[in-house]
Amino acid sequence: MGSIPTPVQLAIGTAMTHAPLPLRHFLLALAVVAVWGTNFVVIRIGLDHLPPLLFATLRFCLVFMPMAFIVKRPAVSWKNLAAYGVLIGAGQFGLLFVAMKGHISPGLASLVVQTQVFFTIGMAMWISKERVQGFQIAALLLAASGIVLIAAHGGGSATPLGVLLILLAALSWSGGNIVARQAGPVNMLGYVVWASLFSIPPLFLMSLWLEGWPAIVKGVTSANAVTWAAVAWQAVGNTMFGYAVWGWLLARHPAATVTPMALLVPVFGMGASALLLGEGLPAWKLIAAALVLTGLAVNMLWPKVRARFAVAA
Repeated sequence: MGSIPTPVQLAIGTAMTHAPLPLRHFLLALAVVAVWGTNFVVIRIGLDHLPPLLFATLRFCLVFMPMAFIVKRPAVSWKNLAAYGVLIGAGQFGLLFVAMKGHISPGLASLVVQTQVFFTIGMAMWISKERVQGFQIAALLLAASGIVLIAAHGGGSATPLGVLLILLAALSWSGGNIVARQAGPVNMLGYVVWASLFSIPPLFLMSLWLEGWPAIVKGVTSANAVTWAAVAWQAVGNTMFGYAVWGWLLARHPAATVTPMALLVPVFGMGASALLLGEGLPAWKLIAAALVLTGLAVNMLWPKVRARFAVAA
């Protein structure tokens, strides 16, 4: 996903309009978050044969190679593209794929990585010297309590290392959000495609160093049609469809109307993991999910509610 709007942007967007998404646009947004949520299951399937860093490398290769001939490079500096590519490629997805190779379940990974919202807002406020508001502290405490519960009761679903790696992936994602915001209004699909050029080298070098050439050769030669379909889905479904449609929706509706739909990503992630991979949903996991999602909802929706009451007054 792209950059997350700040509470001020959400409030402004809400003050401008109260109109909900038309049904067709709502279904498009729902399709995107469904793809992004279920993609965690797809990642887990691809990891059955491919080493995680090699898998991430192939993902960005398939994003860049065909689309660079179709999508124009956005009018931003190479430095900005490089920073985004390294943070999202080697940082977010490199760490995410490593964590999901036996350290955390797809459902919990889809949930914990959403903490990037808090990292993003924290970084943005640190840069702009804004003060933390009360609702943000409450939201962070709710989400943090859910993460602590996951770390304490993870068992076979999440190891402490897995939780830490996903939190670092979320931190990298938030750094990418800040870099993308500095780029200004751009075509997000084109931005992601051209930034992928800078994701590939560090991921491949890390794969070569940490996983080794024999593991790379074995992964490629042993991969079956399902594995290659999982790799292709990272580019076609998760990136080309997801970013193109999400950007199209954001160009037609205020961020405050579209962005809250992203709260459904971990819902689809945990649901798909339970349905397709048999991931258990014990009480502690549901409570942790409720705490994290409530924290995200408070952080994202409170400015919208407050602005609506302010307009009504």
